[in-house]
Amino acid sequence: MQQFTATESRRFKILVIIVSISGFSQGMLLPLISVIFEQDGVSATLNGLSATGLYIGTLLISPFIELPLRKYGYKPMIVVGGLIVIVSLLLFPLWKSVAFWFVLRLLIGIGDHALHFSTQTWITSFSPQHRLGRNIAIYGLSFGVGFAVGPLFVQLVEIFEGLPFIVSGLLCLCAWVLVFFIKNEKPEAFSSSNSANGTWKRFGAAFGVAWIAFIPPFSYGFLESSLNAIYPVYALRNSIEISDLSYILAAFSIGGVVSQLPLGMLSDRLGRRQVLYSMLGLGAITFGLASFFEASAIIVGTFFFIAGTFVGSTFSLGIAYMTDLTPKELLPTGNLICGIFFSLGSLSGPFFGGLFIQLFEGVSFLLLISHY
Repeated sequence: MQQFTATESRRFKILVIIVSISGFSQGMLLPLISVIFEQDGVSATLNGLSATGLYIGTLLISPFIELPLRKYGYKPMIVVGGLIVIVSLLLFPLWKSVAFWFVLRLLIGIGDHALHFSTQTWITSFSPQHRLGRNIAIYGLSFGVGFAVGPLFVQLVEIFEGLPFIVSGLLCLCAWVLVFFIKNEKPEAFSSSNSANGTWKRFGAAFGVAWIAFIPPFSYGFLESSLNAIYPVYALRNSIEISDLSYILAAFSIGGVVSQLPLGMLSDRLGRRQVLYSMLGLGAITFGLASFFEASAIIVGTFFFIAGTFVGSTFSLGIAYMTDLTPKELLPTGNLICGIFFSLGSLSGPFFGGLFIQLFEGVSFLLLISHY
């Protein structure tokens, strides 16, 4: 059976490292800014709306990102996206303002989407079918490891408020340099032209064959953004310490890391759809149970870990499911639509989450999560 060549193996490892550092910056940024704004007295609704900047940026760039990828290739898109993220992270300590930080988060959303869209499309394009679930799982695993470590660095805010942003920016810079050690490639050509009309035809064709695979990215976007942007506000209001909060959020991400590869390989054998449905149901039950034990950070953290093992792979399994259903020349379009649905879920999560804890003060936020 087909295996990676030495060049593909090296490329895969570099892409995995880049994605892990990107995951770290995202995992740190969402709870970090939520904690800072909550301590400054910013309302939960405004806090949640501010968190949507990341995903608005993703949506803004989505209609325009596929044509440059097809024209210039994967590497230039990763270089530009990474540079936008690095510069934006290093600008955070210069001026603390809800409006200014919203713009920076919007820019990070644009840069991150360019980076992730390019890396995941590249990986799905050169992965052999029998190892697709495994490779996408490793991709998700690398992001998950970074995302799990990110919240642990929120505590640096107690040393110096700008320190977490500086650390994250420098780590992204170190990973970004590795891009220059891989050779550029371009996606396979599509029969339709690279015009705006051709773009809409590709969207229609990809959506027609793989629409069901776009639901898991939406669900995971809602879950991830709600937990990392709004749950910190809810937790602080319920007397959970920042250090405990960091470990609770990290527990969810670690759960996803632990199960990412086994679930990816299981989906190669049993099918993506069966695995996805089972894991989403078990995750909902786990979050529902966690709502009865919110007085104990240890018990909540344990439930978050268990829930993470069930639903932490939802996005990567959704990508693999989409790849199963989509012709190879439509993979960039399919990956783009997955990113759009993830962003729509991520946009709705902080907004409805912030609204929920403002309107239903006596109701557990985890009940909302269990119904995602």
